[in-house]
Amino acid sequence: MTDYAALLHALTAAGVEFIVVGGAAATSHGATRLTLDLDVVYRRTPDNLERVVTSMQRLEPYLRGAPPGLPFRWDIDTMRRGLNFTLETSAGAIDFLGEIAGGGTYDSLRRDAEVVQVFGVECLRLGLERLIQVKRAAGRPKDLEAIAELEAIRDARESTRES
Repeated sequence: MTDYAALLHALTAAGVEFIVVGGAAATSHGATRLTLDLDVVYRRTPDNLERVVTSMQRLEPYLRGAPPGLPFRWDIDTMRRGLNFTLETSAGAIDFLGEIAGGGTYDSLRRDAEVVQVFGVECLRLGLERLIQVKRAAGRPKDLEAIAELEAIRDARESTRES
């Protein structure tokens, strides 16, 4: 089971620049779908890559789905050489995404992110309208199924504002 609080605390304590996306962002907007991991888009500056590595050191990151014992080193060189990392940690599953379909990088998503308080930490999550857009662009069946609920949440918010 993923300990979202522990993962978010680790990221924020290290000063990582990230935006919560995916199922966790949808849940924070009010969606009821269960998600099993924390998806974050991280900024790919040299300083932030270092902070990402540092944030996970104590949580024993390992490639999710890789056979046990496969050599894997979580360090700055690994981060520089890769873009997206699906990890299992002692606090659960986390996906570090350098970019996402239909959304791009941290810098291109930042203007559509909003500050939220979750589990006692302040972080950024992708705004509802942009989340719908990126889920549509991803095109996976689970994303397409989630769009109807997210649109209903958006429509309910809009009707509440108009009242």
